[in-house]
Amino acid sequence: MNPSQLVDIQSINREIILDIKYATNNNFLKQKVYPEPRCVLRYGTAKKLAQIQENLKQKKLGLKVYDCYRPLSVQRQMWKVVPDENYVANPTQGSRHNRGAAVDLTLVDGNGQELEMPSQFDEFSGKSRRSYNGGTVRSRQNRQLLEDAMKQQGFTGLVTEWWHFDAAGWEVYPVTDVPFNKIAQN
Repeated sequence: MNPSQLVDIQSINREIILDIKYATNNNFLKQKVYPEPRCVLRYGTAKKLAQIQENLKQKKLGLKVYDCYRPLSVQRQMWKVVPDENYVANPTQGSRHNRGAAVDLTLVDGNGQELEMPSQFDEFSGKSRRSYNGGTVRSRQNRQLLEDAMKQQGFTGLVTEWWHFDAAGWEVYPVTDVPFNKIAQN
């Protein structure tokens, strides 16, 4: 399969838990902006994420995904609500999510329960920063565990969001505005 093809993560690894926040009202927009809860990524990115899931499984841990590919039209909606490049990419340049090579996620235990992190997902505050030294020791250890697992497969994180990771080579993919219903589910 072509590494740049957009695929549903569930066609690659069904053990990755989905909690796609933008397919619900439980997000900073307070509205559903995705028609369905899907994690779509470039095939090469999806394969690396599946490998991370397999590596974590050996530690009785796993991944829970909040967001993956994001159509550019949704990026524009987000920018209208939070026009702050520390937390939302300016749609004039597009985001790494719009390229299908970024993922927002956390760690879960063997029962699928989220591990404690320094902040909630999409909390736009200093607690979200990778350098945040507050919170509990356990939350900072869990954040580091997630970062280490992602780095092993070539992902890099944003300094402002502990949950956001970009696949290596994200910049080669074009900004895309393909609706979810145009991407095969397999």
